[in-house]
Amino acid sequence: MLTCASPVVAQQVADSAYHPDLAAPAWPAGTGPIVLFDEAHNNGHAIEGSYGPFAELLRLDGYRVRPLRKPFSESVLAGVEVLVVVNALATSNVGHWRLPAPSAFSAAEIDAVLAWVRSGGSLLLVVDHMPFPGAAADLASRLGVELMNGFAIDTIAWDPLVFRRADGSLAPHPITEARGGGERVDSVVTWWGHAFRAHAGVAAAPLLVFQSDDVMSLNPDSAWQFTPTTPAVPVRGWLQAAALKHGAGRVVVLGDAAMITAQRVGPNRQPVGMNAPGAPQNVRFVRNVLRWLCRRR
Repeated sequence: MLTCASPVVAQQVADSAYHPDLAAPAWPAGTGPIVLFDEAHNNGHAIEGSYGPFAELLRLDGYRVRPLRKPFSESVLAGVEVLVVVNALATSNVGHWRLPAPSAFSAAEIDAVLAWVRSGGSLLLVVDHMPFPGAAADLASRLGVELMNGFAIDTIAWDPLVFRRADGSLAPHPITEARGGGERVDSVVTWWGHAFRAHAGVAAAPLLVFQSDDVMSLNPDSAWQFTPTTPAVPVRGWLQAAALKHGAGRVVVLGDAAMITAQRVGPNRQPVGMNAPGAPQNVRFVRNVLRWLCRRR
């Protein structure tokens, strides 16, 4: 029988008190690559909202962060080095987090993003728990990645997941090594995201790998509605972060949205993300991801 605790899932707000201190920015202020942040697809996160800490971190690192409030197209993406897409959602699922979960993107938009990546663009695709994997599944599949539309959860502890270099769940890669001006990453913490894997024959480099038999993908019909009959799929060996090259471009897929921002969650204003006391190296991970996407690593 499935038993579960009740993790804090509501009242998420940006942690306005969190301000990262960067000793050595990647770029002089305002001179770095243009980073376009998608806000055109019913995204629950915005750079003036819950992803404000992420945007502040990038700006402190020298990047030029801009919101995107138009559909993806060749003209919109022209001149952009990095596109960030976080938790896009189909209009039919706004306020209705249950199956079915159709694509958030039109076929023309997916074609435009793929053409842009193949020609040298870099995509950071961040997809949280169900129903967001369903919304991003068509785009991810075209990139060679299968997203499981569920919740990747330690079904024993229901605690955040810690990926460590010491146990192999944090894999060696230029993003996690101290190369190209970045800092070595030995651990990354995530909060109840989802599991994914690369299609057969796709050379996706693992970054965060599920290593515990206690972690399952719980796949309910409605978000956070778990019952004894909710399908529970073992995901040992599946991924919560990976990097891949697509044509001349680069892609990083993250299976959790909390890990790269800083939020206060629930009635006790629990810190979740880069501000969490138990996640001191998440900020290094974020910075290294952007450096790799911009070919600085």
